[in-house]
Amino acid sequence: MTTHEPGNKSVPVQITEDEAAVYDRQIRLWGLEAQQRMRNATILVVRLRGTATEAIKNIVLAGIGKLVVLDGDDVTAEDLGAGFFFRDEDVGKNRAEAAKGRIESLNPLVTVETVPSFAALERDALDGTLQSVDLVCVTDWTRDDLIRVNEACRRLGKPLYAGGSFGLLGYIFCDLLDHEYIAPDRAATKDAPKNVRATAAYAPLSVALQHRWSALTRRQTKELNPAVVFSILAVWEYQALHRGTLPDGADKADELEAIANKLLSAADVNKQVITAIPGDLIRTLASTAPHEFSPVCAVVGGMLAQDILKALAAREAPIANFFTFDGNTGGGTVCRMSMPDP
Repeated sequence: MTTHEPGNKSVPVQITEDEAAVYDRQIRLWGLEAQQRMRNATILVVRLRGTATEAIKNIVLAGIGKLVVLDGDDVTAEDLGAGFFFRDEDVGKNRAEAAKGRIESLNPLVTVETVPSFAALERDALDGTLQSVDLVCVTDWTRDDLIRVNEACRRLGKPLYAGGSFGLLGYIFCDLLDHEYIAPDRAATKDAPKNVRATAAYAPLSVALQHRWSALTRRQTKELNPAVVFSILAVWEYQALHRGTLPDGADKADELEAIANKLLSAADVNKQVITAIPGDLIRTLASTAPHEFSPVCAVVGGMLAQDILKALAAREAPIANFFTFDGNTGGGTVCRMSMPDP
């Protein structure tokens, strides 16, 4: 079987016998065709903080073709906590370049490329950066920049994942355009199960954020844990009002709480479930939002990687479309924001 450098779409990479042995368990789980799609995929990951670190570990071990890591920031002492690709001697070095060798050591079959500057995401360069990849994953980014990247992904037909953490809270958003996948046939019997092709129509982030909760029952609303959802959305709005900075102390709690409750009211959330965001949740968030907690990054990054691989394999329904995680309780929920029912 012939191989070539991942990223050249003219001739797909064929899995060799050696690679088939390495990925044997996955091939038995997903099937050869799905593993082939992963092997030919080029994924761009933006910002290498804790959530991205965990996600990268999993998608590289799974056997994607090429990983492009883009980060213009340098390693800080705080990065050493959740960023297990970094060592003490890396402090002050560019994050992407410092991590490259350790990422490559996870799986020598995966090509790793680094872009040590955010200039590649500026308006004039953005389309060119995205054009050569198959899937985009942006982590720990501001809402307005996510919307801008999402719009470019839509223009170019590229699926987008976004993820990150604010202290003990974490999130994943995805816009997979019109995503086709194989799903179990609900009409089939247990004795004769079969699969069918399904399609999910995703919404861009700008549309998802306009979602109204009025159609949900009291039980559905409660199950989605709106306090966590709107606390995360409030941090995004806070960043938009403060030039991208995060709340970093208890003195920011009142403003953050006012923002969260305004968003909650505007979305028409069932008042029988919640009338205001709990003050203790907001106070904790205001103090911890800039900081990373390894267990939260591990959960969110693990979920992010799993869903990216699921989307590439097209074997099951991915997240639809906003996942939130509450490290205070260890629980996570998926909210379907501005997406049509399946």
